[in-house]
Amino acid sequence: MTAEWWRGAVTYQVYPRSFQDDNGDGIGDLPGITRRLPYLADLGVDVVWLSPVSTSPMRDMGYDVSDYRDIDPVFGTLADFDRMVARAHQLGLKVIIDQVISHSSNLHPAFVESRASRTGPKSDWYVWADPHPDGTPPNNWLAVFGGSAWTWDARRHQYYFHNFLPEQPDFNFHNPEVQDWHLDNMAFWLDRGVDGFRLDTVNYYFHDRLLRDDAADYRVKSKLENNPYNMQYHLFSKNQPENITFLERLRALSESYGSRMLVGEMGESHHAIRMMGDYTSGGRLHQCYSFDMLGPEFTAAHFRSKIEEFFAGAPDGWPCWAFSNHDVNRHVTRWLAQGAGRDEVAKQAAALLLSFQGSICLYQGEELGQTETELRFEELTDPAGINFWPEEKGRDGCRTPMVWERDAPNAGFSTAEKTWLPVRDPQRAVAVDTQGGEGSVLAFYRRMLAYRKASADLMAGATAFLPLPEPLLGFRRGAGTLCVFNLSADTHTLACKGGAARIEGNASHRAGILTLGASGFAIIEGAVDISSL
Repeated sequence: MTAEWWRGAVTYQVYPRSFQDDNGDGIGDLPGITRRLPYLADLGVDVVWLSPVSTSPMRDMGYDVSDYRDIDPVFGTLADFDRMVARAHQLGLKVIIDQVISHSSNLHPAFVESRASRTGPKSDWYVWADPHPDGTPPNNWLAVFGGSAWTWDARRHQYYFHNFLPEQPDFNFHNPEVQDWHLDNMAFWLDRGVDGFRLDTVNYYFHDRLLRDDAADYRVKSKLENNPYNMQYHLFSKNQPENITFLERLRALSESYGSRMLVGEMGESHHAIRMMGDYTSGGRLHQCYSFDMLGPEFTAAHFRSKIEEFFAGAPDGWPCWAFSNHDVNRHVTRWLAQGAGRDEVAKQAAALLLSFQGSICLYQGEELGQTETELRFEELTDPAGINFWPEEKGRDGCRTPMVWERDAPNAGFSTAEKTWLPVRDPQRAVAVDTQGGEGSVLAFYRRMLAYRKASADLMAGATAFLPLPEPLLGFRRGAGTLCVFNLSADTHTLACKGGAARIEGNASHRAGILTLGASGFAIIEGAVDISSL
């Protein structure tokens, strides 16, 4: 593969706790992932992204790291990790791993040392500040999981900053030692053969040195938010200009190892597409994704605006698009009311996403048409769900175990009596072993992935949108591929002359008429003239 193997590549996100449990403790592990890698190779993806497997007390399911150079025993060992990477490479799959460097666990030795003294070697490795004279926190910054972003520490008689849980203190990236240390930790994994990193909360690394208050959200709100974090415009607690310089250091590290790749998570609700462009232009990250396509919006105007905005603002940048991941409700559940049945919505989503210009990320189980799992409060592990229940049910519903065999215990995920999150019947119903037929969602993903990989237009062609009315989305890719989608439950027809349909779903192309049923779509090659009837 070329040095730019990541352009147009398809990444598959594995959530390790939920992919495959091989030791029978109810939690997925690295040997289980290794055993299932042929399934991913057969699916036709290019890259496996592993969510965190580093040592952690699991207050936020691995996004609170206590040792950046080891594997948490719940997942296995470093030797298990090395075997997994070797097997993936043998199968032609790249491997990237999560790097959670904006913050650590409060049990990390660096934080334990930092909180012990104001004068120790690591006293300035985290963000500390004195209280106001009345004892209140230094400013109004809020935490993503609720409450103030500042927690009082009785040892130092100061507050420390945490964008997330109090158990996830933020590093002070203004300290060069912190930057160097993180780069050394990342080199440790590059030396072990990983092909790159997914960078968690990549816009959170630096904070405002002056600790200025964040402003109220400038957008008019019709009602109060369930989470007050969303009521602020985070001008100073994140998104600082110093981030850009550090990204260039990250890129230099990856380049020193050859053809490695960095993809960043843009955790921002304001100007995220523009920031994706900034972060991937001029020798910074290779690609970046935001939450713009991970929400409830499902209109032609929405998808068109995000793609056009990115490439207009960052012609030398590169996006990564996704519809689902471990942080949001599954897209089939989000969009089911907009279209036909589950399978039709799932197939259309595959065709839509895999026809976009950029790189693509799939989340485990979406190739099955998987839906969100309904959980009871007592089953939750996610702090977001626990803190904001029942108005927000958190992220556990999209993290339940992968379903391999419908009638096996725990759908083939584990032999344990109880798994860390339950397997419900609606999820079991779409297990891998039920999808052997050509009409299945899984079969369609395999076909669409193969088609994308073989199509120069879909891999690298520019995008030109057609002036079609809602709920129709149409665009040309490259020199000769037309993609048309009906984002509704109603039937729509278009005049369509020429070309040959290569991929269709609930659609027909006859006698110059393209008929798109509920959630219908067509990908047509050749010289095509299309217009509204």
